[in-house]
Amino acid sequence: QVQLVESGGGLVQPGGSLRLSCAASGFTFSSYAMSWYRQAPGKERELVAAITSAGGSTNYADSVKGRFTISRDNAKNTVYLQMNSLKPEDTAVYYCNADFLLTSYWGKGTLVTVSS
Repeated sequence: QVQLVESGGGLVQPGGSLRLSCAASGFTFSSYAMSWYRQAPGKERELVAAITSAGGSTNYADSVKGRFTISRDNAKNTVYLQMNSLKPEDTAVYYCNADFLLTSYWGKGTLVTVSS
């Protein structure tokens, strides 16, 4: 069955870094655009970063540009989110999303807490 499993979340101090991973299985990973979303308490889920199926194009929310980097390894069926210079406002549950035509899959999320 389809699975997206996020990992790498945790507690980090402001200014620190984390690397999130999302391991995919059960579908043709290399055909899907992949994205990271996040949802902070009391707020709507928002797009953080996205990458095309072959990895040739990326886009980012303005709030994370220059600090976060999305990448993928189609040989490992994994997408990553490198997060640097973290701020308290980056605290949220981060979700992995796979999207192809009318099909969309979601992971269960990993919690990132940025606090001193």
